[in-house]
Amino acid sequence: QVQLVDSGGGLVQAGGSLKLSCVASGRSWRTTVMGWFRQVPGKEREFVAQMTWNGDHSNYANSVKGRFAISADNAKNTMYLQMNNLKPEDTALYYCAAGSSLSGEEKNYYYWGQGTQVTVSS
Repeated sequence: QVQLVDSGGGLVQAGGSLKLSCVASGRSWRTTVMGWFRQVPGKEREFVAQMTWNGDHSNYANSVKGRFAISADNAKNTMYLQMNNLKPEDTALYYCAAGSSLSGEEKNYYYWGQGTQVTVSS
C-alpha cells in the first residue's frame, strides 16, 4: 500500500510561482510512475505532468509545457511540481498520484493524494 501526501498549494498572483510537494510512503511494485493531475469544480480531472521515479522520462500537458517542471528526490521519496508564470486558468485542486504507465490516463494511476488547492488571482 502506498500513501501520498501532497502540499504546497496556496494563493498567488498571476505571473507568480508555487512549488507543490508529494511525499510517498509505503511500497508497491506498481508505482513506477508519479504524476500530477488537477481538477476544477464541475470538470473532469486532467493530466498535468508525470515522470518515472528514476527521472529517465517525463511529459507534460500542452497547457503547462515550458512553465511547470516535475522532479523527484528519491532519497526523500518526494516528488515536486515547480509552477512558474502561473495563470488564472491554472486555478484548481492539484493531486499527486502514483501508477504504472506514462499514459497520462487516470486509469493507470492507483494511489492518490488528498489534493492541494492552487488559486491564481488576476
